[in-house]
Amino acid sequence: MPYFVYKISPPLQLEYVDTIERYQDARALVRRRREEEGTGSDIQYRLVFARQQGEAEKLLSTPRDDRVIGED
Repeated sequence: MPYFVYKISPPLQLEYVDTIERYQDARALVRRRREEEGTGSDIQYRLVFARQQGEAEKLLSTPRDDRVIGED
């Protein structure tokens, strides 16, 4: 399964960047794009492992639950 790279602009606007087969190459692309964008920007670059582009977009647009650490 490939890695899909996306540019995410507020409010959760996904822009497809590239599809890459190897994790190391996808990670390098995301890191390079983040450096180009700078630290003060609201734009994020994310990579997601999925079967197809539609599944990747669904995974990125679904809000994550708050992470619970330890017992309540």
